[in-house]
Amino acid sequence: MRIHILGICGTFMGGLAQILKESGHVISGSDIQFYPPMSDYLKNFDIEMIEGYRVENLPDADLYIIGNALSRGNDSVEHILSNSLPFKSGPEMLGEILKEKKVLAVSGTHGKTTTSYMLTHILLKQGRDVGFLVGGISNNITGSASLGSDKTFVIEADEYDSAFFDKRSKFIHYSPSTIVINNMEFDHADIFNNLDDIKRQFHHLIKIIPSDGNIIYFGDDKNSKDLINMGVWSHEIVINNGSIKADYLNKVLVYKEKRYSLNELPLIGEHNFKNYIAAVLAAKTDGIEIEDSLNSLKSFNGVKRRMEFKGNFDGIEIYDDFAHHPTAIELSSDALRLKYPTKKILGLIELGSNTMASGSHGLSLVGAVQSLNHSIWLDHNDVLKDADNILQFNNGEDFISSAINLISDYDVVVLMTNKDSQKILKPIINSLEKK
Repeated sequence: MRIHILGICGTFMGGLAQILKESGHVISGSDIQFYPPMSDYLKNFDIEMIEGYRVENLPDADLYIIGNALSRGNDSVEHILSNSLPFKSGPEMLGEILKEKKVLAVSGTHGKTTTSYMLTHILLKQGRDVGFLVGGISNNITGSASLGSDKTFVIEADEYDSAFFDKRSKFIHYSPSTIVINNMEFDHADIFNNLDDIKRQFHHLIKIIPSDGNIIYFGDDKNSKDLINMGVWSHEIVINNGSIKADYLNKVLVYKEKRYSLNELPLIGEHNFKNYIAAVLAAKTDGIEIEDSLNSLKSFNGVKRRMEFKGNFDGIEIYDDFAHHPTAIELSSDALRLKYPTKKILGLIELGSNTMASGSHGLSLVGAVQSLNHSIWLDHNDVLKDADNILQFNNGEDFISSAINLISDYDVVVLMTNKDSQKILKPIINSLEKK
């Protein structure tokens, strides 16, 4: 079958493109934004890409998959609808492929990508040719997706909606047997009115997990606990409530009175410690012993753009991080401070997500960087205009110029954005290399 994907450069759609190609389909795709790492990944996988959505460039196909970034008024969408051409959402298409698989799904506001790759890494290191689709690029695993020959499939389970014509959360389509809920906070203000809306979608997911399936969650996370209290019909694996405890201070997992040390694992910060725990427990539901999982994770080097070390330039350590929520920003800041307790750290933070840019988080964003020595904010909509004592710009050019002027006073610089980080980092790194 010839399948054309509209919005192919999204991390989910790019991974779906690979799985469909591995399934024997002929794949092409359209998008308006082509930037690394996904653009490079698609080129390497030899998938035809068409820039823009003009109807004259839309190829003939047996099926069109429409990404959730597209809406009515898009030229290609209007052409498909007017001519009664067959179309589906990406999650619906993937759900059909996964019907014959045992699905392990990783959900939550923070840590989905990293935890999904940790779980995939464990299973692959144990000799399992598992399938997976994760919204990012791993430093260990080639590609962001694979169909796999194993019965198990790992999926990053996003609560974002499926398409303009299907407002259910993506994860509803995957029918998982095991679900990890890392945490739950308000996000995606463009589609959810409040946290209760998000909980409602998660509870729809819980309703379709079989009675012999598993729900893994942190019992000390209030919002996750509130969700569980809405009703659960599956096996609960509760962290920090009962016989399973995660001791971040000592880097120890206690499982049924047995202690397992995580001190030898490479990634830093409390956030990654919790990701490790969730991945290990998910792997255990699929037959992998905790000791084997921990040994496998010793070689896991993280995910691109998740506290990714870009290098030392003129004596300055530079990191690229995907953080785009106050909690994620705070956790990333704290992790860097723990790693560099005495060094001067500069944060470059773009309010890139719909929720941040809309002002839904208010001035709590500013308090999230207390661990850093100084921060510069790229605030396109002047959300932080009333904040005291911050350096704020509403355009990228001034933001980058300010960073270049100040950067020599710092030992460590971290960029936090969910947009194209290379547009910001390249000129900054070039200025340092010229010194």
